[in-house]
Amino acid sequence: MSTYRDFALAQREAARATVLRTVGTRERRSLLTAPRVPTVGIDIGGTKVMAGVVDADGVILEKIRAETPDKSKSPKVVEDTIVELVLDLSDRHDVHAVGIGAAGWVDADRSRVLFAPHLAWRDEPLRDALAARLAVPVMVDNDANTAAWAEWRFGAGRGEDHLVMITLGTGIGGAILEDGQVKRGKYGVAGEFGHMQVVPGGHRCPCGNRGCWEQYSSGNALVREARELAAADSPVAYNIIERVGGNVAEITGPLITELAREGDAMCVELLQDIGQWLGVGIANLAAALDPSCFVIGGGVSSADDLLIGPARDAFRRHLTGRGYRPEARITKAQLGPDAGMVGAADLARLVARRFRRANRRRVERYERYAQANRTTRTTQGFQ
Repeated sequence: MSTYRDFALAQREAARATVLRTVGTRERRSLLTAPRVPTVGIDIGGTKVMAGVVDADGVILEKIRAETPDKSKSPKVVEDTIVELVLDLSDRHDVHAVGIGAAGWVDADRSRVLFAPHLAWRDEPLRDALAARLAVPVMVDNDANTAAWAEWRFGAGRGEDHLVMITLGTGIGGAILEDGQVKRGKYGVAGEFGHMQVVPGGHRCPCGNRGCWEQYSSGNALVREARELAAADSPVAYNIIERVGGNVAEITGPLITELAREGDAMCVELLQDIGQWLGVGIANLAAALDPSCFVIGGGVSSADDLLIGPARDAFRRHLTGRGYRPEARITKAQLGPDAGMVGAADLARLVARRFRRANRRRVERYERYAQANRTTRTTQGFQ
């Protein structure tokens, strides 16, 4: 970032953070009468940063996006992007709190990003850094946790008291909700289902291990299998080879899904394979966690029943105690790519509420202390 841009951004922050600070102070005084305030949710991925103003019913009032700065750049560059988006939205909306859904490991206190595979964040104190610049409460969580929260509050998981969400994208992420609480684990990194080992000695995973679940049921697995068949000039791959003009590198997950919907046999079979592995993993999670509902989200879930149908079949075949126990419901997420942003905004609203309550208690203690001092001085005056 240029020196001029640094200076310009600082000037904008100085001017508009005053507005944010004023809004925050006003709302802290009216906690009990106006808890349904709009908040901003931020969804940070490997390619984009999406920000939106969300009301208390999960309705997106406005959303904007920016490209994710290159991961080789300093963490401050990503932080600047987030601040820019929030300040932009604050020009048109009252911003009472900001929630961040980050693709990475977030500590149990939801203050630091321990590790983000797509960004240069390593033990990054993101919450405090942003709160200091925006002057409103800030919440940071894993993006799968925020997506699961949104689906539980406003989407496919409404009414469920034990829910597991599985996000199928480049890899596999996940989250656990029980009795209205996200289960983050002792160190904040629960829900990394994609790195359960399902095939000992299997495909190498970027995490360093072999045979991880996401190597068999994810966007990467889907594309890898299609490209291998195309590179081998397999007869079953002629349709997709023709579609990409022989350039195997142009084969993508959305293209495979599109061709499967058109009836391409190879693409249908690939999605069935991915779905069957998905069902095996879900059966393992059911044995460990016994939830009432599995919500399937992420980009790969757009294949709908081409993926989820085989997953349900494999789940029933591999479920421990099948035939003698209730089966969890398996359903597709409803909120699509906005789930992480909506969930982050809603979780931030809860953090802001606790912040305001704590502030109100401090004010009440101060008022009681001041009243006691006035009473003491009055009493002494009569003596």
